[in-house]
Amino acid sequence: QVQVAESGGGSVRSGGSLTLSCEVSGYTARWSCMGWFRQAPGNEREGVAMIGSDGRVRYADSVKGRFTISQNNAPNKSYLQMDILEPEDTAMYYCAARFFTACNTRFVPSDFPHWGQGTQVTVSS
Repeated sequence: QVQVAESGGGSVRSGGSLTLSCEVSGYTARWSCMGWFRQAPGNEREGVAMIGSDGRVRYADSVKGRFTISQNNAPNKSYLQMDILEPEDTAMYYCAARFFTACNTRFVPSDFPHWGQGTQVTVSS
């Protein structure tokens, strides 16, 4: 059974940084696409960043230049480095994974069958 686990959330002041980690386990094949999504209360889940097993990355316009997604040579993990955080970044952050097919060009939550439980990020002004 595939398991997805996030870690690294917390509370920071505006302008601060956090690094989220995601680990995928329970499947012999390597994931083909990992995505980070977030959801604030009352809002729909939105895509933040994606990374394919080929290293290609995509970012939402709202986080370009501030967030960086990477693998760091860890085959079952991805990392989301979040810098210059803003109160608008406050949300529950979810990691998602899929196997065999490459990342889509758009952030589509239903593309990902495997999800973590989420980690809370709170940015105060």
